[in-house]
Order: sequence, then C-alpha cells, then structure tokens
Amino acid sequence: MRDAVRPGFPKARSPMRNAIAFTAAVLLCGAVLPASAQRASLADRVSALEQQAAGQQGNTQLVNQVTELRGELLAPRAQLEELQHQLEQLQQSSRSQYIDLDSRLGRLEGGAPATQAPAPALPAPPPAKAPAPIMKPASAARAPNAKAPLPAAPVDTTPSVHGDAGALALGADERGAYDNAFSALKAGQYAESARRFQAFLQQYPNGTYAPNALYWLGESYYVTQNYTLAQQQFQALLDRYPTHDKAPGALLKVGLSQYGLQQMDAAEATLKQVLQRYPGTDAAATAQDRLKAIQLAKVQ
Repeated sequence: MRDAVRPGFPKARSPMRNAIAFTAAVLLCGAVLPASAQRASLADRVSALEQQAAGQQGNTQLVNQVTELRGELLAPRAQLEELQHQLEQLQQSSRSQYIDLDSRLGRLEGGAPATQAPAPALPAPPPAKAPAPIMKPASAARAPNAKAPLPAAPVDTTPSVHGDAGALALGADERGAYDNAFSALKAGQYAESARRFQAFLQQYPNGTYAPNALYWLGESYYVTQNYTLAQQQFQALLDRYPTHDKAPGALLKVGLSQYGLQQMDAAEATLKQVLQRYPGTDAAATAQDRLKAIQLAKVQ
C-alpha cells in the first residue's frame, strides 16, 4: 500500500537513485572542465610562440639593419683610404715636379750645366758702333767645353712706343728683321739668333725694338754660358733704357751672369739691387731664390 502510486503524479525516485544521478552529474562536469582548460592553455602557448617568433623575426631584422649600416660605414672608409692614397701620390708627384723645375731653373739661371752636346760657337760681335752695345769676341769669354742649359721657350712682348704710335707702322722692315732673329731664338738656334740680333742692332741701333733685341741677344749668350758677353748686353740695355719693361729682367740677368762667372760678391750685390728696385716682381722672386743659394753656399 505504501508503494502505491497516486494517480496524476510521477513515481518518486528513491534516495539511492538521486545520489547516483548527482554523482554522475559531478563526474560529467569534472570531465568537461579539464578539456576547456586544456584548450585555453594551448591557445596561450600558441600566442606565446607567435610572440616569440615575432620577437625573433624582429631581432633578425635588427641584425640585418646593423649589418647594412656597417656596410654603409665601411664604404666611406674605403673611399677615404683611396683619397688619402691619391693625395699621397699627388704630393709625391708635386715634390718630383718641384725638384725637376728647380733643376731646370738652376740650369737656366746659370746653375749646373745640362748634360747636352757642346753648344756651337757663337759668332763674334761686330766692333762697337755708337750707340750700339760694346761687345767682346766670343772666343775670349766662352768657358772651355761649355754645355748649353735647357732653356725655356722665350716669350716676347711688343715694345711700348712713346710719342708717335705710327712709328710701328713705319717700321715694318724693322719688325720683320726683329721677328727673323727672334724666330731663330725660339727654335733654339742660339748662334744664329745671336748673329741675327747683332745684324739687327747694326741696322736699327735706335729702333723701336732695339731694347728687346739687346735683351734677347744677351739671352742668346746666356743660355750657352757665354756669361761675359751676356752681361755686356744686359748692362747695355740698363744703361740705355733704364725704364724699359725689360729692365728688371736685364738687371737680374746681370746678377746671374756674375753668378755664372763665380763672382759671388758682385752677384749678391746685383741681386740685392733687383730686390730694392723691383720689389714684388718675378725678377725679384728669382733674385731672392738665388740669394738664398749664395748664402747657403757661404755657410757650407
């Protein structure tokens, strides 16, 4: 009678059944929760791995950038080393050129003679004829076995005409004779240029180009180490045309001719006159260099 079921109501479960059902539910929940926790843990691990990979990729990019910057720094350094090498080569070349130029200037100014074949004997100047310059025979002044130094190409300038500028136009024959003599000098035919300049001065002793002819006649003697004859022509130019534009060079060549003749005291005095009379000129600069050489020779 106690177990009879009331109409309209479900049959009541026993306490045992309720306990079993509760235990089953608890076990079921316990089985589900660890799976969710595992999924959450796996996602975290994947995220951590992704972050680690991203960090490693960033480190790789950083390393690549550092390597690239190092390469960019090495390139200017290599260029700097190349420029330093080129600068050293230029300095060495400049020193060599300076030594060569100084040697040539020394030969031109009456220093050590160049190793060339003996110069041809120059023609003796004609007898003195006023107002032509006074000259001595070349054989009496020329040093034995003299050798011609290596001269620079002569550069001439048109003489300045004071007063009537038409004198140049009227002196066409004079200009032609002067050019004829100067062409021989430019060609290195010093004996021939001396002969032509002598003829020019005989024909045009007071011509417009007479000062230039005197200077280049002296130069024709000077480059072949006929220093006595050269000095006479340069001194004649100074005596007759002291204000001419070739006067500074003529006075310088007087001193250098004296230097070539080993007249050191006279050469030193003349070169000092160049410095006093024509300061700031090329002639003064050359005179200063030669004075230093004379002073060094005295010390030695």
